[in-house]
Amino acid sequence: MKIAVVALGKIGLPLAVQFAKKGHHVIGCDVNQKTVDLINSGTEPFPGEAFLGEYLKETVSSGHLVATTDTTEAVSQSDVVVIVVPLFVNEEGVPDFGWMDAATKNIAAGLKPGTLVSYETTLPVGTTRNRFAPALESGSGLTAGKDFHLIFSPERVLTGRVFADLRKYPKLVGGINEASTLAGISFYEAVLDFDDRPDLNTKNGVWDLGTAEASEMAKLAETTYRDVNIALANQFAIFAESANIDIAKVIAASNSQPYSHIHQPGIAVGGHCIPIYPRFYLWNDPEATVVRSAREANAAMPEHAVKLLVGAAGDLNKKNVAVLGISYRGGVKESAFSGVFGTVTALKARGAQVFVNDPMYTDEEIRSLGFEPYRIGSPIEAVVLQADHHEYKRLGKVDFPGVKAVVDGRRTMDPKNFANVTFRVIGAGADLHHS
Repeated sequence: MKIAVVALGKIGLPLAVQFAKKGHHVIGCDVNQKTVDLINSGTEPFPGEAFLGEYLKETVSSGHLVATTDTTEAVSQSDVVVIVVPLFVNEEGVPDFGWMDAATKNIAAGLKPGTLVSYETTLPVGTTRNRFAPALESGSGLTAGKDFHLIFSPERVLTGRVFADLRKYPKLVGGINEASTLAGISFYEAVLDFDDRPDLNTKNGVWDLGTAEASEMAKLAETTYRDVNIALANQFAIFAESANIDIAKVIAASNSQPYSHIHQPGIAVGGHCIPIYPRFYLWNDPEATVVRSAREANAAMPEHAVKLLVGAAGDLNKKNVAVLGISYRGGVKESAFSGVFGTVTALKARGAQVFVNDPMYTDEEIRSLGFEPYRIGSPIEAVVLQADHHEYKRLGKVDFPGVKAVVDGRRTMDPKNFANVTFRVIGAGADLHHS
């Protein structure tokens, strides 16, 4: 097959490489000329994705993958078009379809009869059928479901481990009609391989969700579940602090029973997915009180962590405080909706002088985000750990000269390394240390 992959970001590029590794001819499309040039030279444009550099060189060298900025021309040569264009949102999760609409317009201009179009970018329910089908029809003069197939098939992978996740998780497919769904299933069966999953009731592989709407909702449901679950864990954690209970032991005990799957509490829920997709769901279902309350509870956790620091250190006015971690999760250089922003804001609101450290970011990059860099080993009065980078696990009192109080928002550091320092953990009473 000839396949066009539109948007060569942290999901799109690994997808393009995966399809090319299976022997198909892939044209990767991106608006960034520098990204296109790097890919055509066999150089990965961003670090951190396992096996991407190796696989990219292979597929470019073999001629199975080329990149271009001309989406319309690429689509005109392709049997299948896969769209992974970013959907930008504001702080409330309200979508801005600008880039998606522009890409769809370019795709429509090159669309020919018989083509399969697959949207993989997470969308509010109904978007594929009600927004993009009419746009594709208008720009191409073709009829969706008759002249070309249209499906929604959500990406379900995490950056850093995309190739492993493509094998691990079922590929969900739902079309605007039965013929589209069947075409989508046939396509993904030809480009993906799947690990055996004896834990699943249905064999791992491409799963028929029946409709685009069901497929859209499945992605929103799985991410919203995580947000709600984490919110419950966070509320348990806050109560545990007041009751002098270590919530980690409670959660481990509860989860020893097979019907309990409580997630872990923490200072923030960040990234492109969990803070955003519940908002997409609320856009469809504004009466979903559980979802709304969970999102509010998780958004409040940076403020709660700073309150813990006030309890440990007293008045923060004019005190020097270091926040450890810009990334929304350990080992990933990504600041989207990271808890660092809420944490720094809450600290500054109390008059603190705030400095930020992250081993994955240069001082220049830290300043570009509006923060003042902190270097481990420099004098500091208080510390808040926001990201669970492995580099932070070994740190102790000696690494923070003058430190009087620490709040570990991710249960990452060892309190034994902080003798005579007031050390607080989210979800543990003041006189409890996690082991």
